Amino acid sequence: MTTIQLLKPAKLPPNTLWQQRTIQHQTIGFMLKRSKRKSIGLRISDEGLVITAPLWASSEQIQQALDKKADWILSKLTERAQRLEQQAMSHTIWQNGGKLPFLGVSIQLQLNPLLNQLVFSGDPNSPLDSDRLCLHLDITADSQRIQDLCHSWLQQQAKRYLGLRLQHFLRDCEYAPLFKNWRIASPAKRWGSCSSAGTIMLNWRLIHFSPAIIDYVVAHEVAHLKEMNHGPAFWQEVERLLPDFYTSRLQLKQFDPASLPLF
Repeated sequence: MTTIQLLKPAKLPPNTLWQQRTIQHQTIGFMLKRSKRKSIGLRISDEGLVITAPLWASSEQIQQALDKKADWILSKLTERAQRLEQQAMSHTIWQNGGKLPFLGVSIQLQLNPLLNQLVFSGDPNSPLDSDRLCLHLDITADSQRIQDLCHSWLQQQAKRYLGLRLQHFLRDCEYAPLFKNWRIASPAKRWGSCSSAGTIMLNWRLIHFSPAIIDYVVAHEVAHLKEMNHGPAFWQEVERLLPDFYTSRLQLKQFDPASLPLF
């Protein structure tokens, strides 16, 4: 399943508002422009859904236009999301110079047969786009061999980094004794889970995302140690652990585990 982009653009065009509405039980974000035109116009661009409405058009009339064109809107936004996913995945190439998503940045793969072991050039807790993952392989190495080494390294980093963040959120929790164990896995449908026995599972492919998104998932599962549901008390605990969680939650909704490259 492809998830439709919901995020507000970093910079809106002049005289444009960002709005969110629900159509067919799905929340979508769009850019709203007001003009002297006589009817409500809808178009899908690389920027997403753009609605141009007359100055006199009410909020209810805009919602009616959205509902009337809901099938077309969701179909086109899904096509756009799939295209963006394919573009993102194409940057991960299993060869010298390929790009690999790591903690929210794209690090570069570099093959060097003179090395005796794999070397990361930067700080693994705070990587930069300029950092390199140097593999002790010949430049003509088989792509599967490159993939296997990267796979192993990413899982090691996930075990280390996710463990650090888990301990961070458990440190000041009065219910920390309820925590018994944790593990990494790669389920197709979830980023994490917490059992009633106090075992937390975290999807190791979270290591591709920014630290803020990772913190949201970890805090979410830690909060389940106290509240095994998604009621108001649960979200209050998530907010206590991570006051600005909402932005990261919206960002993560762009993805589902099955949409990421299967490293």
